[in-house]
Amino acid sequence: MKLPYWPIPYGKKAIDLGLSRIKEMLAKIGNPHLKLPPVVHVAGTNGKGSTIAYLKAILEAAGYKVHRYISPHLVRFNERITLAGQEIEDDFLTEIIEECRIAAGDMQLTFFEGTTAAAFLAFSRVRADILLLETGLGGRLDATNVIDSLLMSIITPISLDHVEYLGNTIALIAKEKAGIIKKNSKCVISWQLSEAMEVLVQECERMGANYCAWGKHWDFSGTQNHFLFKSNEHTLEFPMPSLYGLHQIVNAATAIAAINCLDAFNISKQYIDYGLTHTFWPARLQKITSGALFDILEDGSEMWLDGAHNIGGAQMLIASIENMPEKLPLYLINGRSKDRDIAGFLECFIGKADFFCVTHIKSEPLSESSYNIYRVAVEMGFNAECSESIKEAVEKCLVHAKGKSIRILICGSLYLSGDVLAVDQGVI
Repeated sequence: MKLPYWPIPYGKKAIDLGLSRIKEMLAKIGNPHLKLPPVVHVAGTNGKGSTIAYLKAILEAAGYKVHRYISPHLVRFNERITLAGQEIEDDFLTEIIEECRIAAGDMQLTFFEGTTAAAFLAFSRVRADILLLETGLGGRLDATNVIDSLLMSIITPISLDHVEYLGNTIALIAKEKAGIIKKNSKCVISWQLSEAMEVLVQECERMGANYCAWGKHWDFSGTQNHFLFKSNEHTLEFPMPSLYGLHQIVNAATAIAAINCLDAFNISKQYIDYGLTHTFWPARLQKITSGALFDILEDGSEMWLDGAHNIGGAQMLIASIENMPEKLPLYLINGRSKDRDIAGFLECFIGKADFFCVTHIKSEPLSESSYNIYRVAVEMGFNAECSESIKEAVEKCLVHAKGKSIRILICGSLYLSGDVLAVDQGVI
């Protein structure tokens, strides 16, 4: 749906100098954040959305009603707000946005602050057993970090991203992400680089949080058809998750660790098995198998879509591509937001991609110039071209391939993924 008028600029960064504005806004609408079901708050650089997707599927398999808040959306804004398992309906979304707009008056809110307030209002009016809450950017100063009492916090893998806001080292970024850890609460820490793990554990100990950390309290290992989840109490075998990629085993294991810590929820292994194998989360190494873009592919060619945009995501992405059983020439299509490490991301694909095509992200107001990406790619030795649209980029890949079967990988931003899905579904 098209959002009603909202007096804030779409695309403005979510972070500010504190949480005073969002708290003031929430007070104007009756403090809905104090009327929510138990909250699981998730921060991290990579894997937040996938971990939440696994948790949602597992909890719903066990019969629980689940609220979910995520960002950004891919095609429809409604994707951000899930109420008791269903995306918010247009009429209700219009109603709460309008209510928030009127209450805000002349307040200068960011887009994320305004929509977070609206989401909390919606969550407070629909019954559910649990809320899975994703941070927007960072953690400590994130608009979602107004919840003082948590059921649990989860910190997914941390890497360099948004350095202009969060700090230029892993340790500084980890400190910002650790801002969601609450006193005397539970915290599940996923796979981390050592410098991030040290910061997160120290913060848990400082806050008196009961933490469950990868490498100390739980671990995982993969086999061909299953993976093992190992805790201090037991070792269990689980089916490979429905989402493809080596990194998805990390995310699935993180979700299992979190489920094991939800003492108030009765969730047996059969529900975990079902949830892991029935999770759908678009644009996370998603194979495109139908639609307008798929229809123009040559027989035997593949198209994969992923929202990876930072170095950590690129490393996991290329490792997963290279682990695919069928080997095909890799053709890369990339578009990205401004102020990201272009060279650092592309370095992971040196010697891996036969052809590189750059495109502009139509749905991202802060889209990086195609020429800037192209210039960096050429300087790094890529065989690169620019295109005006996703469809043109795919067509240029096919022309370059000259009829041979190829694997097209589209990545660089979730906003780019949204453009791809919209084109493929005929929305734009």
